[in-house]
Amino acid sequence: MPELTLIHTSPFYELTALLVLAAVVGFTGLLLRQPMIVSFIAVGVLAGPSVLDIVQSHENIDLLAELGIAVLLFLVGLKLDIKLIRTLGAVSLATGLGQVLFTSVIGFVLGLMLGLDSTSAVYVAVALTFSSTIIIVKLLTDKREVDSLHGRIAVGFLIVQDLVVVLSMMVLSAFRVGTPEIAEGGAAEQVVRVLIYGMVLLVLLGLFIRYLAVPVTSQIAKSSELLVTFAIGWAALLAVLGDYIGFSKELGGLLAGVSLASTQYREAIIARLTSLRDFLLLFFFIALGTRLDLGLLGSQLIPALVFSLFVLVGNPLIVMAIMGFMGYRKRTSFLAGLTVAQISEFSLIFMAMGVTLGHVGTESLGLVTLVGLVTIALSVYMITYSHPLFRRLEPAFALFERKVPHREAAFEQEPQSQKAYDVILIGLGRYGTAIANQLNKTQCNLLAIDFNPDEVKRWRRKGIDAIYGDACDQDFIESIPLQGVRWLIAAMPQHELGLTHEDPRLVLIEGLKHRKFPGRIAVTTHHTHEVEFLKSRGADLVLQPFHDAAERAAEYLMK
Repeated sequence: MPELTLIHTSPFYELTALLVLAAVVGFTGLLLRQPMIVSFIAVGVLAGPSVLDIVQSHENIDLLAELGIAVLLFLVGLKLDIKLIRTLGAVSLATGLGQVLFTSVIGFVLGLMLGLDSTSAVYVAVALTFSSTIIIVKLLTDKREVDSLHGRIAVGFLIVQDLVVVLSMMVLSAFRVGTPEIAEGGAAEQVVRVLIYGMVLLVLLGLFIRYLAVPVTSQIAKSSELLVTFAIGWAALLAVLGDYIGFSKELGGLLAGVSLASTQYREAIIARLTSLRDFLLLFFFIALGTRLDLGLLGSQLIPALVFSLFVLVGNPLIVMAIMGFMGYRKRTSFLAGLTVAQISEFSLIFMAMGVTLGHVGTESLGLVTLVGLVTIALSVYMITYSHPLFRRLEPAFALFERKVPHREAAFEQEPQSQKAYDVILIGLGRYGTAIANQLNKTQCNLLAIDFNPDEVKRWRRKGIDAIYGDACDQDFIESIPLQGVRWLIAAMPQHELGLTHEDPRLVLIEGLKHRKFPGRIAVTTHHTHEVEFLKSRGADLVLQPFHDAAERAAEYLMK
C-alpha cells in the first residue's frame, strides 16, 4: 500500500483533503442555512482521530490556525478606538470579572453536587468561565454587530476573560502533584513579571501610535502588496510578543490592530485581509475539532448536560444581571450576555494542562470537552438568531433593567426638541454616509441613526442631528419621530445569511407598518434577487449600490 501511505503522510495531500472536505461540508451547511462556523467545527470532528483521522501534521494546522487568530484579532483591533477603553472599560471590567467570579462559585457547587472531587470541581468550574473570543468575534463580524454597543462591550469583557485565563494558567502551572513547594520563580513573581512586561509593551505601543504609526503606514501604503505584508507581519509580531511575555497571542494581535487604528489606511487593510482571515480561520476550527476525542465522552453525558445548561442559560443571566445593575437596557444586556453562552478553546487547554500537572484525570477533560461540543454548537445558533430570540423572551427580562437605564440613555439623547424631519436615514456605514453627505447638501432636514455610539457622536459634531438606535429593536422603532417624514432610508449592514426573519430591513418594515407610517420606505441590497421580495414586503424603493452606480456610470459614458 505505498501509494496510500504517501497520500496519508504528505502534508500537501492532507491539506487538499481538508479543503475539499471543508468545501463539501460548508456547501451542505449552506443548503441547510446553517452558520458556517458549525460546518467548520464539523469538518474538524470528521477530520479528527475519532472519525476519518485525516489530520496527521498537527503542527502545520496549528501554525495556520494561530496565524488566523492573529489576523482576526488584528482586524478587530483596527476597528477599536482608543477612547473605547475610557468609555466602556468600567462595564467590561465589571462584567468580565463578575461573570468569572459567579460562574466559578456556582460551577464549583454544581461540580460537588455531581460527585466531583474538590480539585476537579475547581478546574471544571474555572474552565466554564472562559468564552471563545475567536468564535464570538467571528459571529459578531458576520452579523455586522462588532461595532454595536453590545458588540463592543462583549469584546471588552472577553479580553478581560483572556487575561484571567492567562493568570490562572500561570498560577496553576507553578504547582505540581507531589511538589509541595512553589515551582522555581514563584507564582507571584511570575505574575508581577508579566504585568511589568505588559506595561512596558503598552508604553512602547503608545509611543508608536503617537509618533510612528502614521508616517510609517503612509510610506508603506505606496505599495498595496507591501501594505498587506506589513499588516500580517505586524499582527504576527505583536502576537508573538504577547505570547512571549506571558499574555496571549489573541491579546497581542488585538493590540497590533489598535496601534494602527488611528491611521487613514485601516479601511484599506481591513478590505485586503478579510478574505485571508476567513481562509485561515478554517484551520482554527479544524484544529479545535480534531482535539475533540469522542472516545472520552460517553461516561460523562449527564454531568455534561447539567454543566451545558448552566453555561447556556446561567452565564447569560449573570451578565444580564451585572449590566442591568450598571444601567444598561435589557436588550443590550441580553445580546451581550449571549456571547458567554459557550466555553472556549482555552477551557480545553486549561483542562489539558491540569491533566499534565497531575491535578485532574482524563475523565474531567472528557467532561469539559463534551460541554464544549454542546455549548459551542448551540450558542452559535443563539447568537445568530439573537434578535428573534429576544423578542420571544423579552417579557421575562423586565427584572434585568432599571427604571432608568442611565448609561445607555446617555447615548440616546434626542436631537433638538420635536424637530420635524424630511428624511430619516438608518445606518451610517460607507453607503449610508455617502447618502447622508449628499442629502445634507440639499438642505433637507435629515435625522441620522446608527447603533455605533462613536458614529453618532461624530455626526453630531458635524452639526447633523443623529441618535443612537438599533433597527432590530421594536421599542426603538416605536420611538422614531416619524411625523412629517417623507422618506425613511434603511442602509444597515446585511447579514451574511441573506434574508432571514431577523433581517433588520424586514423587522424595520414590519415595525413601520405597525405604526402606519405614511411616508415612503427605501432599503438597500447587494443582491438583485432580493429586490422583488423586499418590494412585496413593503419597500417602495430598493437601492442597489453597485448596480445603481454602474447604471449612472453608463449614462455618463453614453453622454
